[in-house]
Amino acid sequence: MATYVRFDSTDIVTSTDQVITSTWSDNTNLLTSIYTSSLQYLLMSQSSQGQFYLDAYNDNPAASSSAAIQLAISYGNRIGSGSVNFTTEDADSDGYSAARSIYGQYRTLVYGDENTDFQFGNYTSNDFFAINIERARYKEHLKPGWNLKLTNGAASSFLTDDSSFNAGTSTITNVGRQFNIISGTNGAMYTSSQTDVNITDSGSFGFFYPDAGFMLLNGDALRNKGIIDFIAYGANATGSDGSPIVDRTASFELFNRINAGGNFELDSVENLTSQYLFARVKNAEFNYSGNPSFIDDAGNLRFTSMISAPTTYITTIGLYNDNNELLAVAKLSQPLAKDFTKEALLRIKLDY
Repeated sequence: MATYVRFDSTDIVTSTDQVITSTWSDNTNLLTSIYTSSLQYLLMSQSSQGQFYLDAYNDNPAASSSAAIQLAISYGNRIGSGSVNFTTEDADSDGYSAARSIYGQYRTLVYGDENTDFQFGNYTSNDFFAINIERARYKEHLKPGWNLKLTNGAASSFLTDDSSFNAGTSTITNVGRQFNIISGTNGAMYTSSQTDVNITDSGSFGFFYPDAGFMLLNGDALRNKGIIDFIAYGANATGSDGSPIVDRTASFELFNRINAGGNFELDSVENLTSQYLFARVKNAEFNYSGNPSFIDDAGNLRFTSMISAPTTYITTIGLYNDNNELLAVAKLSQPLAKDFTKEALLRIKLDY
């Protein structure tokens, strides 16, 4: 017959540890180059998928079977400029484009309504570039304090979030914490203000949402730093000098800036909760067994020597609920001898 011993409050201890892991494939936290799928690049100008987002791989998907998506880049515009409308304009509607839909999607995710516009500092920008980290790349959430270098010719910007001085006062949104994106590294700014001194007229560099796995980069701030040339007018894209940009979406331009920078350092975080249960085996307990090798069919001990000096071996501990239903088992690395002269303290660890 089985014997059950209830754990009391002093037998159970819960501990939570923060485990930091690399985000990108191949167990690295530094992404130095990214690749596109030639098929998706073709779809940029031929289908809705290419207009909405651009996947970025850690290797050439046409040449490597191990190439995996690391992130996706999207472009959102409040008034719908920058991509072709996929609904027709009429008297009641201006029509919808991919850029307008992307802006509305993130607005709804973050603010929960269709009317609040993104304000980077005190500046309302018409557009942003979204970087979505592939969900399979991280555990629970992204770790604040990342580094991203964007390069356009001779112009470069090193971006990070303001978590080093804003960790306890971050804005809470519908998708969790919101940090400002600033000029700096490792969650610390280069200057004494949250926004780079050269872009105060266009607000901060954007927002970072570690719990949702994405960041929004302020389009005007990137233009003012010379990082992005893309300027959207209706369905046409032009460079900062007004010349047409042919066969290129906004997403692909940011893709090129990330590639030219060659430095995207990002970790992920998992809060691992462990519960320790201490099974205390006293000297008078668990010295007999209901195992068939211990008793016969009539319930008598098979060996008379076991009457006054029994010896058993503990190999498994079962964890039961109040209905005596087995929920889990813990196995010892080797059998533990038990008799009336021995006591044992066994620690069981459950991770979840």
